[in-house]
Amino acid sequence: MSVKKMEMKATRDAYGEVLAELGAENKDIVVLDADLAKSTKTVDFAKKFPDRFFDVGIAEANMIGMAAGLATAGKIPFASTFALFGTLRVGDQIRNSICYPNLNVKIAVTHSGLTLGEDGASHQAVEDVALMRAIPNMTVIVPADAVETKKVIRTAAETYGPMYIRMGRPKVPVLFDDSYQFQIGKGVQIKDGSDVTIIAMGVMAHIALEAAEDLAKEGISARVINMSTIKPIDQEIIIRAAQETRGIVTAEEANIYGGLGGAVAEVLAENYPAPLRRVGVMDTFGESGTPDALLQKYGLTKENIMEKAKTLL
Repeated sequence: MSVKKMEMKATRDAYGEVLAELGAENKDIVVLDADLAKSTKTVDFAKKFPDRFFDVGIAEANMIGMAAGLATAGKIPFASTFALFGTLRVGDQIRNSICYPNLNVKIAVTHSGLTLGEDGASHQAVEDVALMRAIPNMTVIVPADAVETKKVIRTAAETYGPMYIRMGRPKVPVLFDDSYQFQIGKGVQIKDGSDVTIIAMGVMAHIALEAAEDLAKEGISARVINMSTIKPIDQEIIIRAAQETRGIVTAEEANIYGGLGGAVAEVLAENYPAPLRRVGVMDTFGESGTPDALLQKYGLTKENIMEKAKTLL
């Protein structure tokens, strides 16, 4: 699989498209938004199904409460806003109103991580994955591209339980074709390799592939795994990678504490201790800038992944 000459599409665009499709297929699906429908792309659903769309205004806590109530009535709510506002602003409501009673609410957020860009640190969620992982009953999913996003949203609509689905703002390469099969809790090996393993989530999946391609030019064989489900995480594929390669590099657009790197570290420590290097946001806030400039400044790059991989050889 090569990332060159691939179609570019934002995962939030795919979210809006599949949500509108699902609305026609399942009358129980309802969508809530907090005054950001044009940005989260739920506006497409709102135009087609105005009687099943609720814009609560800038009142995210109310949105989560309403979603919980709709779920108790048998609906399948997709509550949408930016990642920061859909997690840290409403942690209490998610924990006590959705996850504690284990309700069928999907919290589908966009504009996650540093690649939110110019809106700056006040809008960039880098702690959200750790927070959502820590809440019992919550499933955490970070799709890598537009195709996987559509598969994830369809699976979420068909699967009972609280889910946190994290999507991004900018266009990213489309890695998968329509034959791709998403399964909750399963990582996917997207490139074979025998020297080191790179496990990536979200926007970092295509950057991991670029790193692997450049490592190959230097005679280093890197396996790449797309780990879209962060909780429950695929322990089997992680342990196999630890057994078959000389170490693992994780790559995430989130704080390394409590995110993908932390989850992989937990699996290794309890099952098959192996060298691990983490590429991600190093416990710091972001700042205003273009997505590419921020990824570069904070070390979320193929060069950093390659450097970490070489320390494992």
